[in-house]
Amino acid sequence: MTLGDLVLKVRSKNAGPFWVTIDIFCDKPDVFDRLTAQLQTDDVARLYGVSPDGLKRFDIPDLRVIKFSLPRPVVQGSVHDRDMHGAQYAALLEELALD
Repeated sequence: MTLGDLVLKVRSKNAGPFWVTIDIFCDKPDVFDRLTAQLQTDDVARLYGVSPDGLKRFDIPDLRVIKFSLPRPVVQGSVHDRDMHGAQYAALLEELALD
């Protein structure tokens, strides 16, 4: 089972020219509880190739949302930017295998 199979939606988007935000929307409280316990910040940092200290995590129980913010590898809109809107970052987390 992948994270994308378990949750309602995984979305990523720009959080300014230097950051990307990834939101994981859980439709049930038990799914949110499972993910907050199972999904480790260090694993997500490794998946995106960033330092765990550079990855920000926000667990929002009232909305059943887990949010990660990470620095973009290149500045948004630069000649080397392959994802101007940050929309493709969600795919990596959606495909993450869960136990």
